[in-house]
Amino acid sequence: MAGLFYLLVAVCGALAVFARSGLIVKGDAATTAVNIIAHESRYLSAFAGDLLVVASYVVVTALFYRMFKPVNRSVSLTAAFFSLTGCAIQGFALAFQLAPLTILGGTQYLGVFKADQLQALAYMFLKLYSQAYGIAIVFFGFYCLLTGYLICRSTFLPRVLGGFMMLAGLGGLTFLSPTFAAAHLPYTLFGSVGELLLTAWLLVKGVDAEKWRLQNAAARVAEPS
Repeated sequence: MAGLFYLLVAVCGALAVFARSGLIVKGDAATTAVNIIAHESRYLSAFAGDLLVVASYVVVTALFYRMFKPVNRSVSLTAAFFSLTGCAIQGFALAFQLAPLTILGGTQYLGVFKADQLQALAYMFLKLYSQAYGIAIVFFGFYCLLTGYLICRSTFLPRVLGGFMMLAGLGGLTFLSPTFAAAHLPYTLFGSVGELLLTAWLLVKGVDAEKWRLQNAAARVAEPS
């Protein structure tokens, strides 16, 4: 189930990027506004895809917490906190995606603004979404780092997957400096290979159920009474 919902994160995210491709023109508020109004259904499809990404990642977080709790309950809980915080930020940021439709929708009370002012305002909300998304990625970076650590300490998943997940986490942490992350985006996104490998492993092989049960039993015995 964790692998399936992780796959949904990747698929819905890719579909959202595809639906939005060509609509937002960097530095050109007027053309971006025209594109959004002319292709509103595509724009809303991208929004729906991003919303499904957040929802799917919440499910992944819950399932991973249960999976890795026998390894280290405190670290697993901390990882879940980072992930859910990132999901909350990204979910809130999605409101910025809807704002341009309201601003450019010809609402009567916005008639006091000129067309170019409305276009600039709509573009500003898109920039705010991008900045908020970058903040969320930092939290997901910490999540991937801790998940990688938990995989390395587990007995039921290959440790090499943990190493790749930690690389993915380091890629996310580059967004602590948005300028640096933007300048090295191809290398930053390369870290996502770790998440894809983990997804593929969970779908094809899954966890070693017997070793998970043994580690879970050992964790219960070690818990203070």
